[in-house]
Amino acid sequence: MPHNDPVVIAGAGPVGLVTALALARRQVPVRVVETEPALTRDLRAGSFHPPTLDMLADLGVGEDMHKDGIVVRHWQYRDRFAGVVAEFDLGLLQDETRHPYRLHLEQHRLTPILLQHLERAAGNVVSFGTALTDTRQRSEMVEITLKSEAGEETIRTPWLIAADGGRSTVRKSTGVTFEGFTWPERFLVASTVRDLEPLGYAYNAYVADPDLWSAVFKVPDDGPPGLWRIAYPTDPDEPEEDVLAEEMIQDKLRQLIPEGAPYELKYRSTYRVHQRVADRFNIGRILLAGDAAHINNPLGGLGLNGGIHDAVNLAEKLAEIWHGRADIDLLELYDRQRRPINVEHIQKQSIRNKRMMEARDPETRKQRNDEMAAIAANPVRAKAHLMNTSMINSVRDAAAVT
Repeated sequence: MPHNDPVVIAGAGPVGLVTALALARRQVPVRVVETEPALTRDLRAGSFHPPTLDMLADLGVGEDMHKDGIVVRHWQYRDRFAGVVAEFDLGLLQDETRHPYRLHLEQHRLTPILLQHLERAAGNVVSFGTALTDTRQRSEMVEITLKSEAGEETIRTPWLIAADGGRSTVRKSTGVTFEGFTWPERFLVASTVRDLEPLGYAYNAYVADPDLWSAVFKVPDDGPPGLWRIAYPTDPDEPEEDVLAEEMIQDKLRQLIPEGAPYELKYRSTYRVHQRVADRFNIGRILLAGDAAHINNPLGGLGLNGGIHDAVNLAEKLAEIWHGRADIDLLELYDRQRRPINVEHIQKQSIRNKRMMEARDPETRKQRNDEMAAIAANPVRAKAHLMNTSMINSVRDAAAVT
């Protein structure tokens, strides 16, 4: 039967706000609660794949994203010393998607767009500076305790969606395990205004090397000329202050791209990287999405995109239940569609991407380089490769599960 109380969403990041907007556009009222006092500024994710752009366009935010985003039709696989091994043209996907390219736009520039669109829909509330401290699941609802400067309040919701990140308070409250592992090295992201395009770099490039692999991509920042972000691994035994020191970063960048040195840096940060998946995405009336459900390394840009795919998939099903057109059992299908796809596509592919880039055996590296070059040179093989790496196949495979 239909409900009246809003669906509560924990987390006002991209996944939480996409879920909220997707529900609101289906006339389902939502309340988003966010611990932070305002939208956060995250300098990591910011590459959107073709099927994700299709979904976001359907939510009405595509035009706003394209105003400042950078369209990236080509991406490269490179070797640190040999240079470009293969270049792929996403234009090969023109018959498979409305957006045969990647769009680079920092996620902290997407969240204000999502929030503006959500606020235009009546009956929805976003509460910043509000921590979710406790959940108690009942047969017909979830009882939630919230804490803010105004004090503590207890509310009820027919469904609670956890989009509150890898350290999700909601997921922990359910007792669901978060299986997987943490990579030993920290990733460092250095952002520079130095233009790498004249040096032959596409706006997205992956550089293989057993000791100092890297991922390079351009983002719009606050406007022209934009920023080039260079992510690379750091020694886990080195103190944080040492790996973030100007001299150390300049030395690493000089090794990676000597022609660009010295580099004018605007941002620098490190973070730990995990590969983990919750053992269930639905626990009664509590649903997990995005990093609360799964986290992975950033090579390939799969994490944020996969989280948005969760959000759209979940909202479609929950709206049908909300309006009384489907039974709550439909949420079991959400788990069956999104969890195995995450394990088989996102986790395996992101792990494979990292191990490919850091392969140490010279013969293995040569074989991989030769294989990538051969794939890129053959339009049929290149398109098949792009269908996987662009996540089109993962979305279609999930939809095929009934």
